[in-house]
Amino acid sequence: MPDTFFTASPHWGWYIVAYFFVGGIAGGCFFIASLLQLFGRPEDRPVIRLAHYAACAGAMVSGALLTLDLTKPFRFWHMLIASNTGEPIFKAWSPMSVGAWGLLLFGGAATLAAAAGLVEEGRLTWRPLRALTRAGPGRLLAVTGGALGLFLAGYTGVLLAVTNRPLWADSPLLGALFLCSAASTGAATLVLLAGRLGRAHSDTVEWLSRFDRGAMLLELVVLVAFVASLGAVARVLVGWWGLVLAVGVVGLGIITPLVLHARGPYGPRRLARAATLVLAGGLLLRMVVIFSSNQIHVTGSGIALP
Repeated sequence: MPDTFFTASPHWGWYIVAYFFVGGIAGGCFFIASLLQLFGRPEDRPVIRLAHYAACAGAMVSGALLTLDLTKPFRFWHMLIASNTGEPIFKAWSPMSVGAWGLLLFGGAATLAAAAGLVEEGRLTWRPLRALTRAGPGRLLAVTGGALGLFLAGYTGVLLAVTNRPLWADSPLLGALFLCSAASTGAATLVLLAGRLGRAHSDTVEWLSRFDRGAMLLELVVLVAFVASLGAVARVLVGWWGLVLAVGVVGLGIITPLVLHARGPYGPRRLARAATLVLAGGLLLRMVVIFSSNQIHVTGSGIALP
């Protein structure tokens, strides 16, 4: 156990768990939309718009959750603007500052993409936004927003890794794990929304299902590697949180959806069940990672469990 693990637990609660979960979905949705816009077909447009709407809503909810978690929520703007000068604050060495600006930029890109979708559907007629429906600006927004989506999806894991806490800082794979989970939960969200709203071509839904299956397989590999890389700290997972990880995340959130996908052919109900389980597994993953570290008490250069 390294000597540097001396920080007290931040005691993050449900607001942060929900932020990690919703932010990951939002980033995953925009990234998937970008792939479809850059390499997909005209039939994919309804799902692309749906993904942009989901990303925009997710960015707004994420900002609200972070604000509510603050001790003084009405001072949230201090993360972005200096109160004494009114000038923007960006601290490249501060993960919190980088994350706040990343979320703001992602929210802006998602809002523009969602507005472009409304213009495309004829539900918004503001002329300056029509340029975003053209091929060139649309592709530029797709690349920019997709990159910001990847950042938001993986950033939360990187943020935990630099907090100098047991479990979080014991492995370099936490960012990759959250990134894979975000891709999977983003695809699952789009499958559910497309099924409920009927805004998807069957081929696009099948592509989403294949994408989700690949993301789940990669997530499983990274999760196993993550646990193996924890060393002595992995003993915190021998108990309740280990049971949640094994049964809830791996069993119900990954293995069962993979089995449902493998049974084919794809049917709406089976896809909806699989997608629901994927989302439940993604939420449980973030619960395990955050709450299991919260219960670790640092004692000098070692750790103690309750």
